[in-house]
Amino acid sequence: MTVLAFIIGILIIVVGLAVSIALHELGHLLPAKKFGVRVGQYMIGFGPTLWSRRKGETEYGFKAIPLGGYISMAGMYPPSPKQRDGRAGGGFFAAMVQDARSANDETVLGDDDDRVFYKLPVWKRVVIMLGGPTMNLLLAIVLFAILFSGIGVATSSTTVSEVNACMLPAGTTQTECAPTDPQTPAAKAGFLPGDTMMSIDGTPVATFAEASAIIQASPGESLAVVIERDGAEQTLTLTPVLAERPVTDAQGAPVTDANGDPVTQDVGFAGIRPTNELMRQPLWAGPQAAFENVGAVAGIIVQLPVKIYDTAVSLFTGAERDPNGPLSVVGVGVIAGEVAATDAPIINRVSGLIGLLASLNIALFVFNLIPLLPLDGGHVVVALWDGIKRTWAKIFRRPPPKPVDATKLVPVTFVVVILLVVMGGILILADLFNPVSLF
Repeated sequence: MTVLAFIIGILIIVVGLAVSIALHELGHLLPAKKFGVRVGQYMIGFGPTLWSRRKGETEYGFKAIPLGGYISMAGMYPPSPKQRDGRAGGGFFAAMVQDARSANDETVLGDDDDRVFYKLPVWKRVVIMLGGPTMNLLLAIVLFAILFSGIGVATSSTTVSEVNACMLPAGTTQTECAPTDPQTPAAKAGFLPGDTMMSIDGTPVATFAEASAIIQASPGESLAVVIERDGAEQTLTLTPVLAERPVTDAQGAPVTDANGDPVTQDVGFAGIRPTNELMRQPLWAGPQAAFENVGAVAGIIVQLPVKIYDTAVSLFTGAERDPNGPLSVVGVGVIAGEVAATDAPIINRVSGLIGLLASLNIALFVFNLIPLLPLDGGHVVVALWDGIKRTWAKIFRRPPPKPVDATKLVPVTFVVVILLVVMGGILILADLFNPVSLF
């Protein structure tokens, strides 16, 4: 059953990725058609075509490798300049430029064809190219909204799940109470699993964090705790004791010092463990989480060369990888399988997969905004540069300049693609032989 759940998790993320790519390309397609550009193909995936159907002037289809997609717009670049002597010359990169121009020229019917991308106003070209990443951002916002406001976030509630029977020293490996171990304050006060704390010492508490803060700040003080048990309210008297407890961070992980030893502090202790419940968040929590993730992913992208180098080092040395570092599609699939196969309630596993897919769309949004061809951000930069040149000519009353010929950047594009392939290969190998594990 665990293996089956693992496979299901991978399949869910693969289908989710395909849907994300389809929506990304739809974000390009809709404004392109709205602005009158001829779109020859709308394809999800790369490689051999598995299925396609033509509707109007556009062929829609799926290809064998669902790791990308594209739309084919007429006239992405201006037509090739007329050859004076018929010779390309210039070696390998010049031949690449000429091939790109020839492929682009095939999409332009003639000089009188106005339904081409490069003839659009700058703002329309920018809208088309930003449409894809924007769809990924919107999908991430929707998924985070479902996760935070629809399902809810696991939060420690004021309902008691367990009452510790005795006091145990911090950091002990002891799991059972000895006859000489003193009772915990909660056990003395008569707390039972299922009790819900309503207020402590006259202060209403809505979360366990609020209740814990009062208890920790009140060692040796008698606190009147109003609880709800079996639908009726009653009051218990709790006297927290001063105890040494480990310090934890915001994620609940123990904090360690420079020597790796756990950090402890003396606080009021009661011996109560809370029940974790899914608590729905306000509607703005989803969009807020999406934009916070944008900032986090952007930080990773800025440090990407260093992150990739560290990943390569960990691949060959076997060192533990940074859990917040970049992942390949393989790594995302492995984590999705782990989330689906973990021993947790089904709603928690669904939440994990939704959060993973939302984060993946944030990564697609940020990555595609990198201002380098062939990414969407590169096409935006070309369009903006074209607009700057035209504005400059208009200000100084000069003749309109020729459209920016982005095919001249094909050598740079080639280098970018090679770098992306190398980085992707390193991440895939690392995810196969030295994977990041959440559990």
